[in-house]
Amino acid sequence: MSKAFTREDDLPDPMAARRVSSALPPGAKNYLTPDGAQRLRAELEGLIQERSNVAVSSNPNVAREQLQILDQRIDHLRQSLESAVIIEPPTGPAEQVRFGATVTVRDSSGEECRYRIVGVDETDMDRGWVSWLSPIAKALLHARHGDRVSLKLPSKEEALEIVSIVYEQVEKDERA
Repeated sequence: MSKAFTREDDLPDPMAARRVSSALPPGAKNYLTPDGAQRLRAELEGLIQERSNVAVSSNPNVAREQLQILDQRIDHLRQSLESAVIIEPPTGPAEQVRFGATVTVRDSSGEECRYRIVGVDETDMDRGWVSWLSPIAKALLHARHGDRVSLKLPSKEEALEIVSIVYEQVEKDERA
């Protein structure tokens, strides 16, 4: 049959909301830092408010497309927060690299870099926030101050020395 004889309603909607798959491997826990969970909650609240504003938009075609995009992100955030395991920072001195740590490392050339080990939904490479599932985080986890760890890169293996370990303490009132 010629395309000329099909109705527009019969064609698949190119903007139809697609299910966002999780970046977590099957069976992995959805760890979040307390401040990461708070940021996701704030984003969710903002998107819900934005959705209300778009719903009353004057152009129904534009509104429908925007609503589908917003609904997709809202659904992802809700799923993420529902499955989240929030890991509180350890109390006392930071002796070992754990989830939520900000770790400063020195490579073999003497250059220092800082990484914060966070949940997959918190990852922000511009800030040096790496997923706990990333190769760098896996190399650093459980190391202690002064330890040397090996990071396997595609082209070589890099030795990194742990220079400092810090945990951000978030006040309980700020997360309420």
